[in-house]
Amino acid sequence: MGDSPDNAGEPGALPWATDADSRAPDEPRASAAELEAAGQNALFGDPPATPAPQPVTASEPSAAAPSKPANQPYRVLARKYRPQTFSQLIGQEPMVRTLANAIERDRLAHAFLMTGVRGVGKTSTARLIAKALNCIGPDGKGGPTIDPCGRCEPCVAIAEGRHIDVIEMDAASHTGIDDIREIIEAVRYAAVSARYKIYIIDEVHMLSKQAFNGLLKTLEEPPAHVKFLFATTEVEKLPVTVLSRTQRFDLRRIPAEMLAGHFGWVCTEEGVAAEPEALAMIAAAAEGSVRDGLSILDQAIAQADLDAGEGGALVTAARVRDMLGLADKGAQRRLFQTLLEGDAAGLLGGIDDQYSLGVEPLALMRSLLDIVHRVTLAQVGGGPPDSHSEEERAAIADWAARLPAGQLHRLWQLLLKGYEEVRQAPDPLVSAQMALLRVLHAADLPDPGTLARKLEELAAGGGLPAPTAPGEAGGATAQRAAPGWAALVEQVERSGELLLASRLRMQVRVVALEHGRLDYALADGFTEDFSGEIRAALNAATNARWEVALAAGPGAPTLVEADEAAAAGAAAALRAHPLVQATLAAFPDAEFVEPEGHAPPRPERRETSWSRKA
Repeated sequence: MGDSPDNAGEPGALPWATDADSRAPDEPRASAAELEAAGQNALFGDPPATPAPQPVTASEPSAAAPSKPANQPYRVLARKYRPQTFSQLIGQEPMVRTLANAIERDRLAHAFLMTGVRGVGKTSTARLIAKALNCIGPDGKGGPTIDPCGRCEPCVAIAEGRHIDVIEMDAASHTGIDDIREIIEAVRYAAVSARYKIYIIDEVHMLSKQAFNGLLKTLEEPPAHVKFLFATTEVEKLPVTVLSRTQRFDLRRIPAEMLAGHFGWVCTEEGVAAEPEALAMIAAAAEGSVRDGLSILDQAIAQADLDAGEGGALVTAARVRDMLGLADKGAQRRLFQTLLEGDAAGLLGGIDDQYSLGVEPLALMRSLLDIVHRVTLAQVGGGPPDSHSEEERAAIADWAARLPAGQLHRLWQLLLKGYEEVRQAPDPLVSAQMALLRVLHAADLPDPGTLARKLEELAAGGGLPAPTAPGEAGGATAQRAAPGWAALVEQVERSGELLLASRLRMQVRVVALEHGRLDYALADGFTEDFSGEIRAALNAATNARWEVALAAGPGAPTLVEADEAAAAGAAAALRAHPLVQATLAAFPDAEFVEPEGHAPPRPERRETSWSRKA
């Protein structure tokens, strides 16, 4: 490309070329950089009229964006405030420090991998690395630097996305081996005008298996003039053979406080006022993503009130809350208080009020979960968390002081279960009402550990009602109807008649018991009269003469029946206790398990004649 083209009047002529007769002899000629840019413009069309980034000084880490010319189309905030230097890249200081050390010590890897969630700066970091490696400084004599000047031709061309040696490829639309073959063929050739030929592959996890295999050898031993920069949101999908050949940087989520401060700076640059609570809401909704947050801020500015005092816009918390479908903080606290107080009517009224204001039921459940979480953190930390209002700090501190930890954890579990139900329900409003009513009725119940200890104390201390059985059944009734019968059976057992003692416990219903005389009936299912065996056993055990006869009449329950009735009565008393009833009402799917020791093992009934000793 010559310095003085003579085809100014022809189609495709360079924009600054003039007729040879009309140009002054001492008119300055176009530079090589201008000729290169003009040649690319002639081939690909004029680039958008984007002004070159202004240099950033150490005292101004975030330089203001240049003013938009009248004929330039509007650029969304996420593009307008894309970082042009590492000092403008917020929240990634460890990575920047590592890169700075690598550049300073000339220990640059041949392949870098940037991972992280959407919008944290992966692609922007790749472009910044490309600028840092290819910057030549304003005087054209500089080398790789962590602080690229932003004014030299490589910096400007990379920022505008038109540098011939910095190739960006979207792996989502170029997934095949043929696309990788083009890279493999091109890396053999040296860079045209830059220090390094750089390949930026975004969403690299989308490449096919064949494409990865084709890239491995080149990725492991690339030419010295080639650098690979990969970006991905799903690093787990990359083959380990690729991971082992790259230097990996995990870009972190940006903290909400840092995001809110950054959005405040953006609002200042845009001439927009914003309430701190509004910025905090946007930062929380961004979930650590700068790009998501700037997109939400863009929408909030478009809906802002034009009443900031001097004709500027005002981003208010109320507008942001309506835009995001969030519940008002005061309404959240009042709703939470109704849960704790057990006010069902107030709870349903609060839900209806929020729904009529446009708050989605799912957002309402999430706001209550957030309150429980903040109260728990305040309780563990020993003080109220940071908040945007004194009322909120006071309310959280009060709940943290008086709510037991077990109740908070139970509230969290119940609300989380309700959140999942609302998310999947065909009618979210109805599901939210029913879920919160369930939470309301279970809010003041003791935690399971406390409940278990209370039940044990009641059982051990005799606080439960005495069990009874139908028609004078039960252990106490049997003792009154036949005093001493249990003691007599124990004497028989101690004398060595174990099998007979078992039969006495299981088969004998005492009709009358006096000194030296026993009248008894047989339990249901037994027919054999073994009066002689009983008489002989009692004579031997007591050293006295006994008269034993099988008599008519129902008799008192056998010792086994009395024990079973006692266990059943204890279980019924446990079920009837208010604590247990409340627990079963709160957890309908719970199963009642009888405590150990309340139901003694029941001997197996056998129609076997034990009239003769083994």
